Amino acid sequence: MSKQEQQQQALVLGATGGIGGELARQLRAAGWAVRALHRGTAESAGRDAQGIEWVRGDALNAADVLAAARGCAVIVHAVNPPGYRRWSELVLPMIDNTIAAARAQGATVLLPGTVYNYGPDAFPLLREDSPQRPLTRKGAIRVELERRLATAAEAGGMRAIVLRAGDFFGPRAGNSWFTQAMVKPGRPVRAVQLPGRAGVGHQFAYLPDVARTMLALLEKRGALPAFASFQMAGHWDADGREFGRAIQRVVQRRGGAAPRLRAFPWWLVRLVSPFVATLRELLEMRYLWQREVRMDNALLLRTLGHEPHTPLDEAIEATLAGIGCLDGEAVQAAPARA
Repeated sequence: MSKQEQQQQALVLGATGGIGGELARQLRAAGWAVRALHRGTAESAGRDAQGIEWVRGDALNAADVLAAARGCAVIVHAVNPPGYRRWSELVLPMIDNTIAAARAQGATVLLPGTVYNYGPDAFPLLREDSPQRPLTRKGAIRVELERRLATAAEAGGMRAIVLRAGDFFGPRAGNSWFTQAMVKPGRPVRAVQLPGRAGVGHQFAYLPDVARTMLALLEKRGALPAFASFQMAGHWDADGREFGRAIQRVVQRRGGAAPRLRAFPWWLVRLVSPFVATLRELLEMRYLWQREVRMDNALLLRTLGHEPHTPLDEAIEATLAGIGCLDGEAVQAAPARA
């Protein structure tokens, strides 16, 4: 394999998820050869209709990751434990496997970051150098994950890029607050549940825009520090209701009645959480809906000159269509815009 060919090969861990899948598709569209690791049967391996090569393996198995990464200049680490569960057991072993594979290949690790790393002392405006003193168990794990990634990158032999963004939404976003709490996929939108406290701003990110931003950073990886961290502005909902109003506008424009806006029933989640592990995990992160937390994208703008940004109503319409809430439409991603 030539050097040029190697620089156009990427491994995606978590390609069946929202951000991993979106990155895999956008990398392929940009001319990259894309390999995706999955835990399915041997029969399900092979190239799909979009030209992505699926190989059987597990992100928790170091040998599987090392083999899948052979010849790759980029490893997208977009894999997470399902349903917010078992983070303490699974998150750090997976990043260790990715780091080992990246070192072996001299690759760049591309990581979708979170705001879990930060505690209230860093709110309300987060910058890349804001102190990381989280109050939650998940936050502490994410801090350690990034510490290991930074240590490995700064030691040489590999690079790492982290991009933080708001809560994901999009036509193929998978599990998200949009699909799990705000609206019901596959049904006309009659009501929108708003998880945030009234009057408190919240940050969202349209998944195709996130993937396009990560791809743009990847193209500049040679000029970036060995460990580079960036933040997106995405879509800012200043009062916690603008997202709901945008859904109302889209539904009305498509001929439907404006859905009602109502508060998300946190009381019910608290009531049932002793019996459902996933709900207990969601409650731990409720503070992110009760406090204003916003990310400064100044460094991203200096680096790229712009942030890919799809207008809110257009992004909402593509998302509702993609999850079957508008006249039974199939998944249809709107193009990301610069």
